[in-house]
Amino acid sequence: MKPFALWIIIIGCILIIAGVILLYAPWLFGWFGKLPGDVRIEREHSRLSIPITSMVLISLGLTLLINLIIALINILKR
Repeated sequence: MKPFALWIIIIGCILIIAGVILLYAPWLFGWFGKLPGDVRIEREHSRLSIPITSMVLISLGLTLLINLIIALINILKR
């Protein structure tokens, strides 16, 4: 199997798992957008949410996870 096709399959599986988690366990992400540093503006007929802190934490977590996976792949290639 070609490497690009394999990555597409892996990304698809990750998206399916994330969708199932969001569908059946939405309370796991109840903290998103409610951390200190997240901007929430609520008016009478509108609502604006800018989850700055939440996105920084998700970015850091994904960066660490991806670097760990890359390091493991490099170790296994030796």
